[in-house]
Amino acid sequence: MADSKVQILGPVPAQHAEVVTDDALGFVAELHRHFETTRRRLMDARKRRQTEIDAGATPDFLTETRAVREGDWRVQLAPADLTNRRVEITGPSSSRRMVINALNCGAQVYMTDFEDAHSPAWLPTLDGQLNVRDAYRRTISDEAADGRQYRLNDETATLCVRPRGLHLMERHVLVDGEPVAGSFFDFGLTIYHNRVAQQSHDTGPYYYLPKLQSYLEARLWNDVFNYAEERLDIPRGSISPTVLIEHILAAFEMEEILYEFRERPAGLNLGRWDYIFSVIKVFNNRPDMVFPDRAQVTMATHFLTSAAHLLVNTCHRRGAHALGGMSAFIPRRDDEAANEAAFAQVRSDKQREADQGFDGAWVAHPGLVPPVLDVFQSAFSTDNQLSVIPEVRIAPDDLLAVPEGQITEAGLRNNVSVALQYVDAWTRGNGAVAIYGLMEDAATAEISRSQLWQWIRHGASLHDGRPVTTELYRQVRAEEAAALVEQRGQENAGSLDKAVELLDEIVLSEDFIEFLTLPGYRYLD
Repeated sequence: MADSKVQILGPVPAQHAEVVTDDALGFVAELHRHFETTRRRLMDARKRRQTEIDAGATPDFLTETRAVREGDWRVQLAPADLTNRRVEITGPSSSRRMVINALNCGAQVYMTDFEDAHSPAWLPTLDGQLNVRDAYRRTISDEAADGRQYRLNDETATLCVRPRGLHLMERHVLVDGEPVAGSFFDFGLTIYHNRVAQQSHDTGPYYYLPKLQSYLEARLWNDVFNYAEERLDIPRGSISPTVLIEHILAAFEMEEILYEFRERPAGLNLGRWDYIFSVIKVFNNRPDMVFPDRAQVTMATHFLTSAAHLLVNTCHRRGAHALGGMSAFIPRRDDEAANEAAFAQVRSDKQREADQGFDGAWVAHPGLVPPVLDVFQSAFSTDNQLSVIPEVRIAPDDLLAVPEGQITEAGLRNNVSVALQYVDAWTRGNGAVAIYGLMEDAATAEISRSQLWQWIRHGASLHDGRPVTTELYRQVRAEEAAALVEQRGQENAGSLDKAVELLDEIVLSEDFIEFLTLPGYRYLD
C-alpha cells in the first residue's frame, strides 16, 4: 500500500516505475523517520566543529576514544568476492553501457556511483537505480546505434554501490513534507530491490560510504545497516561497507570508524582528491594553510604519505582491507607516446601504494586495469596484504603538514578551465568528465574552485610576484571561457553561462561554500 505521506515531485516514466515502487518508497520513508533526526544532529555537529577550528582549534586524535585505539578487536572477514581487491574501477551509475563495460573490464571490483561521478538530476538517478537492479540480476544489456550488443561476461567484477553523502538531499522525494536524504534514498532503493538477487548470485550488499567526518557518522550508518538487515530479513552483518577516508577530520578517527563497523566486513579507502579538498576547506580561513598548484600536491607530499601509512597500519591491524587512490588518466588511441609516459607514472604511483601495503587501488578507465593489476600481482602472490602491518608513528603535525610548491599562472588557468568544464557538464547531467586527458569528477572540481577562493582570500601571489586578486580571476575566467566557447564553435556555446555564474558565486563568495553541489543543485532537473 502506498504511503500517503510520501510525495514524488518528479516524473516517473514507465521503466522507472519498476524501481520507484510503493513498497520501496515505503522503506525509504522508514529510514527517514527512524534516522533523519540523527542525521540532522550530525550535520549540526559538523558546523560546530568547523566553528571551533575557525576559532583556532587544531584537530587531534580523540582522548575519549583512546580505549578503542588501544583495544584488541578486529572486523569480520571479508566475503569471498571481496577478498581480492587489487583493482577497483569507478564510474557513474546512470550510463548503462559504462556499467556493463566496467563490470566486464577485468577489475576485481566495480564501484558504481551515485555521488561524485554522478550528476544527481532526477531521471539519471532513476536510470542508475534501474542499471544497478539489472546488473545484480545479470540482465543488463545495451545496443549501440550501429547494432553492437553489450552484455555481461560470465565473469564480472564484484559490484559495490556508493550512495550520496549524508549532506545531500533528494529534493524530488518528500516524506511527511520534508525532502529525504539522498543517502537514504540511494541506499534504501538499492538494498530493497537487490537483496534477493545478491544472495542468488553469491554476492552481497556492498557499499562505499563517502564524505564521513566522524565515527559518530559511521555509527549512524551502522544503525541504518542493522535496521535494514532486520527489516528486510538479511542475515546480520551481511552489509559490507568500505569507508572513504576523504576528509582530514576522518583521518584522525580511522580506527574509531572501523570500530563502529567491527561486526561486519569493512575496509577503508584513501580518497586522495576529496582529502586534498577537505584540508583546504577545513582550514579555509588560515593563511598558513595555502596550497600550491594542484599538480604539485602529489601523493609523495608528507601529509598524504602520512595519511597513507596510517590508513594501511590501521586497517591491517584490524583485519580490514586498505585501498589506495584513483588513477584518473584516460588512455588515448592517437598518441602511444603520451600513453606510455602516462602509464609509467601510473605504475610508479601504484608501486608506491603496493610498497606501502595497500591491497589494491582505483582506476577511472578500463585501459588502466592491466597495468595496475600487473603492479599489484607482482607485489604480492596472495589475495591481499592483510598480513603486512607497517610500523608507523604518525602525529597530528604529520597529517597537517602543508605541501611546498608554487602557484603559477598555468595552475590558475587550469583550475579555472577545469572548474568551468566540469560544472558545465555537471549541470547538464554528466558527473564524470574527460578533461585534458584525466577523468574529472566533483572532487577534482572542488579542489580547483577551492584553491581559487583560497588564493584570492589570502592574497596569494603567483611565482612571478603578481597577486591573485578578484580582478585577475575575472580576467582569466573570461579568457578561459572565451577559449572554450571558441573550441566548441556553436555547439553548446551558451551552456557555459550557468558554469560561469556558479563558479563566480562560489569563488567570489565572502564565506567558503562547503560543496559546489549545494548551490549547483538548483540547475538540475
